[in-house]
Amino acid sequence: MARDYYGILGLSQGASDQEIKRAYRKKARELHPDVNPDAEDQFKEVTTAYEVLSDPEKRRIVDAGGDPLAGPGGGGGGFGDPFGSGGLGDIFQTFFGGGGGGGFGGGRGPRGRVRPGEPALVGVTLDLAEIAEGARKEITVDTAILCDTCKGGGTRDKSKPVTCATCKGAGEIQAVQRSFLGQVMTVRECPECRGVGETIPDPCLKCSGDGRVRSRRTMTVKIPAGVQHGMRVRLSGQGEVGPGGGPAGDLYVEVSEATDDVFVRDGDDLHCTVRVPMADAALGTEIDVETVLDSTAKVTVEQGTQPGTVVRVRGHGMPHLNTGMRGDLHAHLDVAVPRKMDAAQTDLLKKLREAVGDDVELVTAKSKAAANGGLFSKLRNAFAGR
Repeated sequence: MARDYYGILGLSQGASDQEIKRAYRKKARELHPDVNPDAEDQFKEVTTAYEVLSDPEKRRIVDAGGDPLAGPGGGGGGFGDPFGSGGLGDIFQTFFGGGGGGGFGGGRGPRGRVRPGEPALVGVTLDLAEIAEGARKEITVDTAILCDTCKGGGTRDKSKPVTCATCKGAGEIQAVQRSFLGQVMTVRECPECRGVGETIPDPCLKCSGDGRVRSRRTMTVKIPAGVQHGMRVRLSGQGEVGPGGGPAGDLYVEVSEATDDVFVRDGDDLHCTVRVPMADAALGTEIDVETVLDSTAKVTVEQGTQPGTVVRVRGHGMPHLNTGMRGDLHAHLDVAVPRKMDAAQTDLLKKLREAVGDDVELVTAKSKAAANGGLFSKLRNAFAGR
């Protein structure tokens, strides 16, 4: 759908060129950054509308019900920068921080050559046992370190930085542009010194004046017990050194948890599957399960245990981070029915069937099997609400 360029300026179709210019000037003054700092989108919108309606060809397209800025080859750059490079597009950069400008009517001054470094991020993968016990892992970090030749100064031998000849040490340059708003002072980062206010005529040969160099280093990080997948361990001051030898940022080590062959982790709890022969499920038994912390959890299978029963063993899960408290182990019992039996086994089961006296039964909502929370209840719950 075509944008209503007339409506944006508060006009109706057929407005004269003078009315369009007047409406734009009024809107632009209302949305001026010095008057309304939060009006970036509206300011760009009304300026785009004026650019379209002041162009005879684009206005003809609008009057025909089209949008000259819609789609490829629409005749303009959209709301992002309708004027391309130069003109009011440069003013937008000054108003809203584009190109490192310091704002309307004044600048920020030189930013300083020595600045803090950026944080760094590396990943490490641990298995369940390492997470449960805590681990010390060796990691390799590619980062920026202090230049050992100039010690961060960036200069060669005893030379010194000098005041930038382009901006005279201000770190920025100013220019006056004419616009529909009148005379507008724009402020930009100095392209010669990049906002620092000084240059290095004789830079260090090793770091080229940056005060730091790239390096690969190996270090050992301690991972506490009980961390979760995706957690990060922060190492203060172990990130990259800043420009000009500035203080180093922090290093973050992100933990990934490897898939375990036996256990599935859910927070501090562990889940596993235990295969129980049919006879043991009927008679009851006890099973020892080796946990991730070299301890043994005793899983009690009650007499008459049914397939899908979950036995909870408290205190045999994962340790909770920073407390030492442990979660629980949940053993999901898979009752195994023999697929093949010899004649003697078959006779024994027939005798057991006769002794027990259970019959095959179609379960209904009112039957005893359903009341005991059997498969019927699970089936009904699964389809509830569909």
